[in-house]
Amino acid sequence: MLNFASASLPSEIRQLCREGKLDTPTPGLALGFVQANLVILPYSLAFEFLLFCQRNAKSCPILDVTEVGDFEPKIIAPGADIRTDLPRYKIFRHGELIEETTDIKAFWRDDLVGFLIGCSFSFENAMLNAGISVRHVEENKNVPMYKTNIECVSTQKFSSPLVVSMRPLPANQVVRAVEVTSRYYKAHGSPVHIGNPGAIGIKNLAQPDYGDAVTIRDGEIPVFWACGVTTQTAISSAKPELAITHAPGHMFISDLKDEDLTS
Repeated sequence: MLNFASASLPSEIRQLCREGKLDTPTPGLALGFVQANLVILPYSLAFEFLLFCQRNAKSCPILDVTEVGDFEPKIIAPGADIRTDLPRYKIFRHGELIEETTDIKAFWRDDLVGFLIGCSFSFENAMLNAGISVRHVEENKNVPMYKTNIECVSTQKFSSPLVVSMRPLPANQVVRAVEVTSRYYKAHGSPVHIGNPGAIGIKNLAQPDYGDAVTIRDGEIPVFWACGVTTQTAISSAKPELAITHAPGHMFISDLKDEDLTS
């Protein structure tokens, strides 16, 4: 990661992505600014995907939706370009991952709609300011993410188990972490589970489905938040002829301040 991450502005991070100079996960970058998941789908599926997000607002809180064929997220980052301004993208055909890339201009079409969805990286600055550990930031890693046995509310085509991100915390920080993060309702808000990972279908914390494993010290408790990567498993079920997403942990950094997402 960039060693000047905490001092960087969103526009600077996006420009580095646009120039092909940044291809890393984004935890810790542009602290204090909102990070977002990205999903791009054909217009023919846009309403149903929006319905899926509305039914599962904890994991899929909508921050912005682009006009059909428009690559500018006008609400959260005027002048930005969702085709180039993320570190890494995933390309899906009929629900199968076919490619990862740092620029999606070659895949862009006039019928595509972009969805920008809240991300838990947006409350990590508040956690740090409250003296709460954020292990993946400390270890310069991507956050660990896991599929669970909790089912989202389906639509006709989109269905998915809930995906969660995990941060291990000392027992005396758990209540404070709940208090701090619950204010950020458009960044997944309060945790969905605390403690025993097996209770939500996670067999091995050392083997996340996405991201990197982090150190869990003696006496620490795993705390789980809803994660926007849930949308990527929903895409696998819907099998659209084309879908584009961010690579997990490689987020879009908007011009919104974290406090803009608080209740």
